[in-house]
Amino acid sequence: MLGQLLALLSDGRFHSGDELGEALGVSRAAVWKHMKKLDELDIPYSSVKGKGYRLHDAIELLDKEGIQESMTQRLDCLDILLDVDSTNTWLFERAPDHLGKRYAVLAEKQNSGRGRRGRHWVSPFGKNIYLSYLVTLPGSLNDQEGLSLMIAIAVERALARLGMDGVGLKWPNDVYLDGRKVAGILLEGRQTQPDFCQIVIGIGLNVALSDRDAERIEQPWAALKQYLPGVSRNQVASVLLDQLGSILDEFKREGFGPWINHWAERDIYYKKDVILSGGSEPRIGVAKGVNRKGELLLHTDRGMEVIVAGELSVRPVN
Repeated sequence: MLGQLLALLSDGRFHSGDELGEALGVSRAAVWKHMKKLDELDIPYSSVKGKGYRLHDAIELLDKEGIQESMTQRLDCLDILLDVDSTNTWLFERAPDHLGKRYAVLAEKQNSGRGRRGRHWVSPFGKNIYLSYLVTLPGSLNDQEGLSLMIAIAVERALARLGMDGVGLKWPNDVYLDGRKVAGILLEGRQTQPDFCQIVIGIGLNVALSDRDAERIEQPWAALKQYLPGVSRNQVASVLLDQLGSILDEFKREGFGPWINHWAERDIYYKKDVILSGGSEPRIGVAKGVNRKGELLLHTDRGMEVIVAGELSVRPVN
């Protein structure tokens, strides 16, 4: 019933308790009890005597059937959750029962969304895309070199399909608009059999993030609706899922190698002075793109160094 209530309130307008109760087939008291559940989801709303209830911001709820109907790529399972700690954790726990399947889960809200290096991913209700995608790939986990960069390219291609120009990529797998981060990616895997592994691909993509939502973000950020005001979360989800399916097929056929130049053309730090942090000591050099394994090529005073992603982070020197 909570989902039905949110659908009624999603327009951001006032709805009386009587109106909501009639639509849901419950009493006004029951409506009030369900409204209190919005507090648990951190969904801001107003209650005004004589007017009723309204959400502070209109929201577009995710529509499973609409997303699937708009897709062209194969997807075996799709779940949409109202509220979850982490879509990656949720899907990773279920992965052993879905060997060989392409299984995606979207959530309206994450309570403990995770990014790289253990960072918290801000995940307010009904504003963005919180997606995890399970895929089974041949070989070992070590054979999936460059996959995280390919996933970033899939996000970039999805944004281009939606009408965004000038999308930038940052090693190893962040997506930027005008020098501000719009999407982050987290891959987690397990070796299921000697010849196969399962990877859970987590993507957080800002769609309608507000200044109030982003108070805890400690770096410049961007949201799609700043550039595409009429963009639909459901459209973003379906296009993104299609591009993921397509890029995974290409990765299985050819690996990352054919995409080296594509990455360099969109790399926001290509041929720029950068500082690499997160290791035993910071390193400064010039970013020279990536190799066929998706490793960063960093030219330092010691010569050309090859950097494996791990928990390292790249920033401009200035």
